[in-house]
Amino acid sequence: MKPVAFWIEQERIDDELIPCLTVILKTRGCWWSKERGCYMCGFKRDTSESVKAEDIIAQIEHAVNNAEKFEMVKIFTSGSFFDSREVPEWVRKQIYGIFSGNIKRLTVESRPEFIRDEILNEIQDDFEVEVAFGLESASDTVRDININKGFSFSDYIRAVETVRNYGFRVKTYLLLKPPLLTEGKALKDVIESARIIKDVTDTISLNICNVQKDTVLEKLWYDGLYRPPWLWTAIEALITISNMDIHVISDPVGGGKRRGPHNCFKCDGEVIKAIREFSLLQDINILEDVRNTCHCYFLWEKVLDLEDIAGVPLVE
Repeated sequence: MKPVAFWIEQERIDDELIPCLTVILKTRGCWWSKERGCYMCGFKRDTSESVKAEDIIAQIEHAVNNAEKFEMVKIFTSGSFFDSREVPEWVRKQIYGIFSGNIKRLTVESRPEFIRDEILNEIQDDFEVEVAFGLESASDTVRDININKGFSFSDYIRAVETVRNYGFRVKTYLLLKPPLLTEGKALKDVIESARIIKDVTDTISLNICNVQKDTVLEKLWYDGLYRPPWLWTAIEALITISNMDIHVISDPVGGGKRRGPHNCFKCDGEVIKAIREFSLLQDINILEDVRNTCHCYFLWEKVLDLEDIAGVPLVE
């Protein structure tokens, strides 16, 4: 069985660029999406109840056997790697064994509720482990009302402390522009969230929201009640967060398209390239150099000033 996708890309570890294998596995998916689900998440389309444990191993083996040389691995499951209903214990242990002695770091994702001692104790291998959490916002109100995430900030902190006790790294996803936040309020929320968590996480990954199919967010977008974030907003957020002396990265998924983060569509390619180069090299000058390089930057500034008054997106 083939994974949904896999590819090799460059990643940064201790100021060194190394090849990383990214694998998106098809699993049964996130349990929360089956209960209620986050308003912007459409990843359940990549899941299947018919996937067996053996299929997950087959997907990993297919990616490993068909990929070029790599020194790091990132595994995404559209849910939680540590949820045994999604990835059984014996499958996780076999995956650790496949990569033991062959890589420098393994990154996996999990919701906080699956971070327990008996789960983390399974990992007895010689690679560095990084656990990524989709916190989205440090505000319980935003996470509950605007995102429907299903856990609290205290749940996140408990999970982070447990991961830290094992000497593992922490990556935290922050969502830029959840549903029903204006551009200006979304910028303030993500900057404040970064300020709150900067001392408990090793990396902040700025997830710039895009409109996925069959989601609550898509319905808001169709009704003219949501516009994907401006790329200028992402630039401003990345510059501000980087100045907090924290490792921050971003990859504008769907960038330059109507459903994804965009400016005026004319400058999008240049701005997206700058965001990706900055994420790899951590050189803030890359962001500073692209800032204010298009006429639409001034329109974006007006949006920040006026959208809170209007209460709805002013520019498509």
